[in-house]
Amino acid sequence: MSKRHWLTFALALAGGVSTVTTAQGGPHAVPVDAATRSAVIASLVDQLSRYYVFPDVARQVSAQLLAKNAKGGYDAASDSDRFSDALTTDLRALGKDGHFRVAFAPGAHPHATTLGDDKPSPEEQAQMRQEIAYMGYGVQRVERLSGNVGYMEVRGFGPTDMVGGALSSAMTLLSGTDAIILDLRRNGGGEPSTVAYLMSHFFAAGDKRHLNDLYFRPTNKTEPYWTTPSVPVHYTKPVYVLTSARTFSGGEEFAYDMQTQKRGVLVGETTGGGANPGDDFSIGHDFVAFIPTGRAINPITHTNWEHVGVKPDIATPAADAQKTAYATILRRLLADSKIPEEREDLRDTLHKVETGVVDVPNYAAHP
Repeated sequence: MSKRHWLTFALALAGGVSTVTTAQGGPHAVPVDAATRSAVIASLVDQLSRYYVFPDVARQVSAQLLAKNAKGGYDAASDSDRFSDALTTDLRALGKDGHFRVAFAPGAHPHATTLGDDKPSPEEQAQMRQEIAYMGYGVQRVERLSGNVGYMEVRGFGPTDMVGGALSSAMTLLSGTDAIILDLRRNGGGEPSTVAYLMSHFFAAGDKRHLNDLYFRPTNKTEPYWTTPSVPVHYTKPVYVLTSARTFSGGEEFAYDMQTQKRGVLVGETTGGGANPGDDFSIGHDFVAFIPTGRAINPITHTNWEHVGVKPDIATPAADAQKTAYATILRRLLADSKIPEEREDLRDTLHKVETGVVDVPNYAAHP
């Protein structure tokens, strides 16, 4: 496992695709002079030419960055926060790739000029495990809703060896429900292997699926991703996936794969539109750039969701997506039920969902 895995997961939980601002430097910003800006941009241009997945785009973006700097376009970016934000904004606008990001990260040790496996020390690995546990392994909430409907919010996809057990445990808790709502509205992405691992729970045992391919320019190789047959839970009942404009990268892949495999119903908003995975690279003076080095190739559509996002099957504002999915499930369960008592409970639950009534637990002792 590399340090990149942890950084990707942490950024996903932190909302790594949020819009950057350049209003003022933060409390830990340091001054950046013209010579430093020029050196960082030169290093960034070099890394783009070596590793960005689309070489022609890298050349165009690099030329525009150098030209802007030569004209004094970054002179106002006089501290590390302003400068990193300005570069991030320009990279995303010029390259039309939401995965681009520049950060000031003193003490970070990303890949410098190669893509070797930057394995953490035992101490670093122990710290990663502790912090991933603190973040709930990417699982924000697991709940059994009235009407026997499962709900799970996943904020990010951490390294499979660290979070796989927690995901399977959450699926075990929900395995007896009649339908599951999987909430990815705040999911910023993470590890593609973990996307495939969680998806593996939603197919019958023995049903092996080819989910996605990732092509990487530095190695000129394509890595396939399939369902994992060894997951302990196989859930074959209805699945509804909630999305928003904030859903990004690996969160989008999960939604896209569920849609192309015809395994789930997507409810919410069109997602952010980032399908190009990558790595963090040092660009000098404690600045780090995330550069997309690969692109997704879906085995069914032979394309991906870059720029366009993943479009929901049921379009609704993200804030209403859970209510919409929940009510849709309850109507389906009500239509299928033949048991009078069950039908009455489902009808009552559906009425409460539609009218916004919240059940309050009753803690009074029975007479």
